[in-house]
Amino acid sequence: MLTRKQHELLMFIHERIKETGVSPSFDEMKDALDLASKSGIHRLITALEERGFLRRLPHRARALEVVKLPQQATAAAPPKGRGPFKPQLVEPSAPVAANDVRELPVLGRIAAGTPIEAIQHERDRLQVPETILGAGEHYVLEISGDSMINAGILDGDYVVIRKTDTANSGDIVVALVKGEEATLKRLRRKGASIALEAANPAYETRIYGPDQVQVQGRLVGLIRRYH
Repeated sequence: MLTRKQHELLMFIHERIKETGVSPSFDEMKDALDLASKSGIHRLITALEERGFLRRLPHRARALEVVKLPQQATAAAPPKGRGPFKPQLVEPSAPVAANDVRELPVLGRIAAGTPIEAIQHERDRLQVPETILGAGEHYVLEISGDSMINAGILDGDYVVIRKTDTANSGDIVVALVKGEEATLKRLRRKGASIALEAANPAYETRIYGPDQVQVQGRLVGLIRRYH
């Protein structure tokens, strides 16, 4: 059973793909459902994936597809600002592919060096290929500093982060240090302590107690712009 908003979003995506061949933008979905933020759209899409109404095509760079529509689709009311729906049930063997990028929020700059200010609020949006994403919530940060250059992460790069509060030893993570400063480092567990390790010999490894470091995400991709 879908909620009203889940049903409205599924039908809106289905109709837009039928009309144009690509899915609507997050802004269009937000406006159509009269939601205050794009994060609400992301949660609805994740819920539809979990319920088997949407899925990603592995042979199409994990592109979104409409797998099926609810049986009550023909009686659905259209989302705000759209005309009457004329839906047909879509068989799983004949999926409708959408565009293979996802728009993610850029939450500010993060230090790859000495920790600076904690992560800021959304300041921009960036389209990210689905090939480097998977399930879960993601965001983007701009790198400031050179402590991760030997890991191929340069000053001015954009890193794609999967939101999580757990990480394995050896993962490159966004770490909030002492609740005040955010940094991008490789996490190492040393007994009861946590080491934040640079990828540049000019920077020393810093050791913290387990209650001094909070993982806020794990690195899953990198985007570099050439000007």
